[in-house]
Amino acid sequence: MGGLLELLARPWTLHILWALSHNGPARFGVLRRQVEGVSSRVLTERLRTLESAGFVFRHYEQTIPPAVTYGITDRMKDIEKVLAQLEGLGRKWQGEGAARARGESSARA
Repeated sequence: MGGLLELLARPWTLHILWALSHNGPARFGVLRRQVEGVSSRVLTERLRTLESAGFVFRHYEQTIPPAVTYGITDRMKDIEKVLAQLEGLGRKWQGEGAARARGESSARA
């Protein structure tokens, strides 16, 4: 359990997994735009780590320029349920925060 938590707790890792899970397989440049703020170096490092852990696949096509596509593996599909729950919780909390902010601004008026 410790190794899994250590892997998932690294900066950007869950965001990358969520983007691939939510949007489907993507080329590096597309994925970088989907995960706003991540550097190319960090994205490359995280993708390599996730690939070696068996959560992400890397499909290389020898074209000009080379086409490299990343996507989630069957192993990652076990974690998709957890990501969906986290997404739901985030939306709930975001809604509660917006409602609280609306309440605070009407109390000031």
